[in-house]
Amino acid sequence: MSVSNETPILVTGAAGAIGSIGRHLTAMLVAKGHKVRAMVRREDERAEALRLLGAEIVVGDLTDLQSVHRAIEGCKRIYFSMSLSPAYLEATVNVAAVARHHGVEAFVNMSQMTVTGMSITETTDSPQHKLHWLAEQAVAWSGLPVVTMRPTGFIETFFLRIAANGVRENDELVLPLGNAKTSPIAAVDVARVVANILDNPAPHIGQIYNLTGPEAADLHQYARAFSEVLGRTIRYRSVPISAWSEKLRQTGLPEHVIKHLAVLAQLHEEGRFDRMTDDVFNLTGQRPMSMSEFVKEHATEFTRS
Repeated sequence: MSVSNETPILVTGAAGAIGSIGRHLTAMLVAKGHKVRAMVRREDERAEALRLLGAEIVVGDLTDLQSVHRAIEGCKRIYFSMSLSPAYLEATVNVAAVARHHGVEAFVNMSQMTVTGMSITETTDSPQHKLHWLAEQAVAWSGLPVVTMRPTGFIETFFLRIAANGVRENDELVLPLGNAKTSPIAAVDVARVVANILDNPAPHIGQIYNLTGPEAADLHQYARAFSEVLGRTIRYRSVPISAWSEKLRQTGLPEHVIKHLAVLAQLHEEGRFDRMTDDVFNLTGQRPMSMSEFVKEHATEFTRS
């Protein structure tokens, strides 16, 4: 592909909260010598942090056509990601239409691994899963040069954002995942895969990559990893999905997100997240982050001050 490092790579959702794939990706692409244009929703400290990494900042809304034109114009490679939202499909089609108009040469689309088991007749009860499936269809119809990323559940979602308080205050990993195995992936590993693809997209156009962590284990095993790293006994306590969802509701999470997380928990209980691939290693030459490594990296957040 003919693009030079003078052409910026667009990273959408660059300031996203959970996992921060966009922030990791921005840093990695800059380190590889690329110019990066980071699209954010608002000008705040997260945008400033991206600017300090060396990114050009564009503030805008993915559902607003003018914002999307401003973001994409002059870019040949795009990483498209957006946080969980009822407007996800609208945003995807918006970005795909504008990307096609501007003739981009690589469009890396962040989807979800659960889509692998979905079809025209079978979805899940998560409104977000359906939007991801439809978004993949729309991007395929667009004729864009697409690379599809389908990560499994993010380690940051369940084990940091939701469970950290219970570990910190009560030495308990409290999650509604039953006794099933799961293979969560760290955002930094997803970012590493995407950075390698955007550095040289040609061999990957049209491919779908399913990304998992390095092992599938049950929550008791992960609790032991927490215990070993933190030097105190952490126990796993499975809780009913309904009660857990109500607790999330009390934190002010949007209903769309709560419904999605509840379905993820249900799918875990059904064993649907007991899945493993070697795609991360094959694409990066590095083994994805283990639970022990993750806990070590975030030990302060799991420890009372």
